[in-house]
Amino acid sequence: MSAATAEKLLRDLVSIPSPSCHEAEASAFLADWMRNKGYEQAYVDEVGNAVGIIGSGAREIVLLGHIDTFAGFPPVRREGRLLYGRGAVDAKGPLCAFAVAARQAALPDSIRVVVIGAVEEEAATSRGARHALSRFQPDLCVIGEPSRWDRITLGYKGRLLLDWRWAGGLAHSAGDTPSPAERALEYWLAVKERCEQHNQGIDSLFGRLDASLRDINTWQEGVNGVAEMTLGLRLPPGISPDKLARQLPPANGASVTARGAEKAYTGDRNSELSRVFRRAIRAAGGVPRFLYKTGTADMNVVGPHWNCPILAYGPGDSALDHTPDEHIDLDEYLQAINVLATVLESL
Repeated sequence: MSAATAEKLLRDLVSIPSPSCHEAEASAFLADWMRNKGYEQAYVDEVGNAVGIIGSGAREIVLLGHIDTFAGFPPVRREGRLLYGRGAVDAKGPLCAFAVAARQAALPDSIRVVVIGAVEEEAATSRGARHALSRFQPDLCVIGEPSRWDRITLGYKGRLLLDWRWAGGLAHSAGDTPSPAERALEYWLAVKERCEQHNQGIDSLFGRLDASLRDINTWQEGVNGVAEMTLGLRLPPGISPDKLARQLPPANGASVTARGAEKAYTGDRNSELSRVFRRAIRAAGGVPRFLYKTGTADMNVVGPHWNCPILAYGPGDSALDHTPDEHIDLDEYLQAINVLATVLESL
């Protein structure tokens, strides 16, 4: 498949807005592209995933990317070999690399490749990946996330989101009764302290328990004040979201609702899949390296259930995820396609 065709697919898909829960147009476009390029099956499934299947062997390889993006839609533009736009890196670049590589590769008769553009990965629901769990049982799985063309991601931290809410009577600001905002800040600092206690003596970012303040709002309703905030916790291996939720600081009259729970997950660095990727990267002139990321991905969802060799791979700099300046180097994108095609041919 020509470089021009691969680049046009990425630009066309990036040009279709597809924030979480609004992926229908993008999924239909990708399914049509796969159908027109000779995939044996290409369709949009019941939850909105774009699915393409090529090959008829007994050994199933799932290439699981996501077609939804973070919110916002900065202008799509090209500057030299750089393509700017929402999703160029996270994660339409890796997804399009999957779709092109599966068609470009001379697949062995023994394998069947399933490309999935999953919905709602960015929404903490992972609806698309959860739907795929019961539809496929792969022998090998690659998750489409940016890692640079010469790097392999083996693990992702877990996650727990906390929605905190307090409502109650107001008091004069000259008194010593804490305001709604102060109550929220007090709880946030208590959660931070809980994380700092866990992190004593831990140098590895992947081993840390990290907290972030996602949103905070306060307002007045008559004589009452209200404060709401959302906290995000990134969990290292060995910390269960359920257990952590039971060990949180006391709410002191507020309500705390936990959601978005995912356990940390790591793949085997010496699996067959890892070895094939390393050989393919070296053959392309690169020096393969392993990454363990502090975010989450659909690997957290499918890894424990499929229980097969799994890793994440894809072109792009993940530091650009969700930023207004999100962009991908098209030469790196083409390099990743070649690596993926070599991997598929080697299985």
